[in-house]
Amino acid sequence: MTRIVQFQTNFSVGELDPLLKARTDLEQYQNALETATNVFVQPQGGVKRRDGLKFIHDFGSSFTDFKIIPFEFSTSDSYTLVFVNLRMYVFKNGVLQTNINGSGNDYATTTITASMLAELNYTQAVDTLILVQEDLQPLRIVRNSDTSWTVSNVPLTNIPRYAFTITTTAGNVYNTSVPHDHLEPNGTDGAIRITAKHSGSDALIFTSSASSYVGQYINVEPFGSLRIVRKVNDATLEVYCEVPLFDQSNIDDSLWEYEEGYEETWSSSRGWPRSATFHEGRLYFGGARSRPNTVWGSRVVDFFNFDPGTALDDESVEATINTNQLNVITHMFSGPDLQIFTSGGEFIVSQGAADPVTPSSFLVKPMTRLGSKPGVPIEDLNGATIFVQRQGNSLVSFQFSDTTAAYNTQMLSVLSSHLIKSPVDMAVRRATSTDETDRLFIVNGDGTMTVYSVLAAQNVIAPSAFTTDGDFIAVACEVDTIFVIVKRTVNSVTKYYLEKFDPELQLDSAKTGGAASSVAMSHLEAKTVKIVRDGIIEPDQTVPASPFTVTFETASTSSYQVGLNYEVTLTTMPAEPRLQQGTLLGTKKRILQVDAVVYETQNMTINGQEVAFRQFGENILDSAVQEFTGTKTVSGLLGFTNTGQITISQSAPLKMTLLGIEYRMSVGN
Repeated sequence: MTRIVQFQTNFSVGELDPLLKARTDLEQYQNALETATNVFVQPQGGVKRRDGLKFIHDFGSSFTDFKIIPFEFSTSDSYTLVFVNLRMYVFKNGVLQTNINGSGNDYATTTITASMLAELNYTQAVDTLILVQEDLQPLRIVRNSDTSWTVSNVPLTNIPRYAFTITTTAGNVYNTSVPHDHLEPNGTDGAIRITAKHSGSDALIFTSSASSYVGQYINVEPFGSLRIVRKVNDATLEVYCEVPLFDQSNIDDSLWEYEEGYEETWSSSRGWPRSATFHEGRLYFGGARSRPNTVWGSRVVDFFNFDPGTALDDESVEATINTNQLNVITHMFSGPDLQIFTSGGEFIVSQGAADPVTPSSFLVKPMTRLGSKPGVPIEDLNGATIFVQRQGNSLVSFQFSDTTAAYNTQMLSVLSSHLIKSPVDMAVRRATSTDETDRLFIVNGDGTMTVYSVLAAQNVIAPSAFTTDGDFIAVACEVDTIFVIVKRTVNSVTKYYLEKFDPELQLDSAKTGGAASSVAMSHLEAKTVKIVRDGIIEPDQTVPASPFTVTFETASTSSYQVGLNYEVTLTTMPAEPRLQQGTLLGTKKRILQVDAVVYETQNMTINGQEVAFRQFGENILDSAVQEFTGTKTVSGLLGFTNTGQITISQSAPLKMTLLGIEYRMSVGN
């Protein structure tokens, strides 16, 4: 029988995909966990109990579809906007704002229906939030004050036109009630005017309303495609030469035709844009039901005006993605280049470092061909754009590579694909101190959450699984606070709550405070709750019926938290030390002793054995467990297994940070 000492110095890989269980040759194997549930991975390599969830608001059972959108107005004013069917709720610092717009209601009304929320996209500039969805006329939400919000349709002008059906009329039969024999142009290229003539005089053949001509075309043989910009009078039109004329000769009536049928691309019947972003002074819209693979950009600094004009540098732009596959635009992102994400691939509008986007340079170039999932936001993380792949099975990074001088993709979830389960929402919280990483929160379709701890400088991408007593539905980050919508079953009724992650809490759906003898917990009626009073664990209680009061055994003097417990579980990978004689696969193993290196920890169990954090003495049960930093040893662990794994959990909702573990293992024959 052989004894082996093994030391796992960190857990920086997070939870490893079960498909990699045999890959003991991977460097990542030695720093991975088989399960990492309800923990954060820290940049130094340790893992800690995740933050608890603070209860914010009860939305009841009337609404089942939600969208959370952060709105940062200034460094001192930020909001969390919660959208439900035809309503918008406003929260500031976690407090619901009431009497919105003097209406007496605690919400503003919108035209966003429940069916639109899943694929609702948004972009913000200063005090204005733009919301888009293919069945929604783009909305503009403007913050006037904490309780005054203007919700209105975006005042679009010169909406781009497209000929869904075309009719043409030859010049020699156009408006036969007025004699005419040719068109007289005053130029051949760019912005020119054309005038209908008859026997040397103006022929008044353009007698319809001025607006009916705008966006229609006059085609000329052998060369010339003239887009009508403005009606000057009944004889003269101002046009832009999309295809220049061959020369400035008069255009005989037999050589031109009037082409009409061009109508507004966006409308209730044709659909509205699916995505939006601001980029270098323009508002861009991407995709619509009728033209799903087209991108439009407004005039520069005139964000709602899409007039193509005469293709001057500051006028609107338009491009259609044409490849050998369908490319329905799902998202757009403003990075060094305008990035366009579609169902079939990833594209950019390429431009030089000092070159602006202009109508003549607006070219869409393909980069990669993965495709992104509609409805799941894309996020920027340290210069990389993060998106969920079309089938919802992988997390992808899209980033410019100096090596290839092009954008490349990297599969971030290749070591943890089992944790990506048809995602429905995503948010990023950027690190605010050196003891935390950037965190990417992904809400899965099964109600769980996958959280990636990311430290790009150290190439750390460590996932863990978050669970709660219920289902995660939606997520958003307001500055540095993560808000979630959680679906819970309370007293046999399905409820939807707004909650936020709070680093001071170790319980979910919790209420917290200072000195008190009781707390009302109506949102958890009939639930069994944990009570942490002044750092002391009190006996569990079941929340009674009205008035729903949970009374403490002893009044708190400094702090309390009451809420739902959540399980913390860490399981090491099957023990497979690198031995000269080969592997230990299939060999019986027994863990004899575990030395756990912990930081500011109050509670922990190792393979079901409680770790002592109290010293014997007088009145020890009437005081909080002191936080311990150092090494805790557990020995006398029994039983041989084929894997030699260690499971670390908690028996009480207290602090736990595990930095590393050393264990002594006996190996049988």
